[in-house]
Amino acid sequence: MRPVTDRRNADGSTPHPAPGARGACPDYAPRMAGPSRRDVFRPERARGPAPSDPSPPDGDRRVQMRVRNEAGAANRRRAPTALVTAAAPALCGCGGGSLAPRAGAMTRVPSASGAATGAGTWAARSPGGSVDCRRTRRVALTFDDSPGVRTPRILDILRRYRVRATFFTLGRHHVVAYPGTVRRMAAEGHDVETLTWSLRILTGIGPAEAREEITRGRDAVAKVIGRRPVLLRPPQGRTSPAVAAICRRLGMAQVLWSATASDYETTDSARITRRILARTGPGGIILLHDRVDAANRGYNGTVAAIPGIISGLQERGYTFVTVTRLLSPAGPRPGEVYRDGPLDR
Repeated sequence: MRPVTDRRNADGSTPHPAPGARGACPDYAPRMAGPSRRDVFRPERARGPAPSDPSPPDGDRRVQMRVRNEAGAANRRRAPTALVTAAAPALCGCGGGSLAPRAGAMTRVPSASGAATGAGTWAARSPGGSVDCRRTRRVALTFDDSPGVRTPRILDILRRYRVRATFFTLGRHHVVAYPGTVRRMAAEGHDVETLTWSLRILTGIGPAEAREEITRGRDAVAKVIGRRPVLLRPPQGRTSPAVAAICRRLGMAQVLWSATASDYETTDSARITRRILARTGPGGIILLHDRVDAANRGYNGTVAAIPGIISGLQERGYTFVTVTRLLSPAGPRPGEVYRDGPLDR
């Protein structure tokens, strides 16, 4: 995949592909995951066992065929629920009763037919010591591409609502251009993490280049606030076992997301708000962008949508926390990939 170019926007920020263009952030659940967004956000309710065979007379072949078809259909309906449950385990650190510990990091997710999915489709696994997010209904609000000219407005809104968020920053043209904003993020209690140095797709470059992208972005933040990020959001959510191995050696975990408004393709603040409210559940990680689009095709409606997102979720009993808080008390584990919390909505 061709790396992102060095051209800048008028405000000095890194350019982002236009919606629909090659390299644009697609409207999908991150490539790391096996099941589709439809499975993730609207899992089927668990059903009872398939109806037993009433043992019709041997001579009535039509009755026998109908019974077998009904039993097969019931099994097919139950398959997505089991698949989704395996693909999106609970995040830890949300409080409440404990769940059974989960071991392992990334695991291939079998398809409904039982076959393993192809390369690149790996499921995020939480570390042991998970706790029940359903009781406290915590969510994490995250922003990509920070900081920029609109970041102070975002920080003002978060301070007004007493909400702490997580900012995944870009080093070049962003952290180095707005060090005062980065210091304010940290001073006001937000997580300041990294989205790499220049937004290159890590799965499209070699291991040495990928490591450099991560470390340069991480070190740019450390130079400003005196603390190295421990979380990486891979650009466009594209990751792989090789990227996970690099992160493990660097002592970092990867964070994807469970709810996105696709704000790169719309400037309609009300639509952005509706999408997030519809797609967010307990333990969820919300993705928004901290960008300016000179062509006004996307991003420019995000800031105005934030108050409605916060107030709407607070009215439903949600509490906003940073991603590291969402992962406490165990904390993020190097090499792990996190996406969202329990699917029970």
